[in-house]
Amino acid sequence: MSPDFIHRYIPGTDPSAPVLLMLHGTGGNEDDLLPLGRELAPGATLLSPRGQVLENGMPRFFRRLAEGVFDIDDLRARTASLAEFLEAAATRYGFETSRVVAVGFSNGANIAASLLVLNPGLLGGAVLFRAMVPLVPEAVTVTARTPVLVSNGRMDPLVAAGETNRLKDLLERFGADVTLEWQNAGHNLVEDDLAVARTWLSRLSRTNR
Repeated sequence: MSPDFIHRYIPGTDPSAPVLLMLHGTGGNEDDLLPLGRELAPGATLLSPRGQVLENGMPRFFRRLAEGVFDIDDLRARTASLAEFLEAAATRYGFETSRVVAVGFSNGANIAASLLVLNPGLLGGAVLFRAMVPLVPEAVTVTARTPVLVSNGRMDPLVAAGETNRLKDLLERFGADVTLEWQNAGHNLVEDDLAVARTWLSRLSRTNR
């Protein structure tokens, strides 16, 4: 797996703002979530890679066998590659990975969740929109109380409420400090998602100053 992702890097203008690792959903690309990043945290540095897997011509971050059924071996390998990319980008662009907050939607949120459990302590935080349980590692390693926001839809046809609760429990087992927000929505993002994420990120930035 190549850690050399096609990506966009946009330096921030606010030194107190986080570095946002923008992780798109199926069919997105490195440009897809840049407007979302600017809206969530004006002045933040944005790092946005393109997933390296193609599914019917649509970029993804890891393979799946069917809807909601992940190729776990591929997920592990792709997560390792993304972690390598992030560490290399931190060296190249001159930031600490502890300042990085992953912001993922759907497939991007799932690989962000995988980063949290397979590489505990790598990220400074995560915002997961419409995330599922990516995998359940046998060994539990807790290295940090990583703040995580999960924002899922009550009417999401792809992510059941029970799946969301299992994700929260899994992340907490791996040391995450999870805030779960429910939206009256399906799988698509709504304004309430953005509002809770803006507030959460603003609070996180104040805490880290």
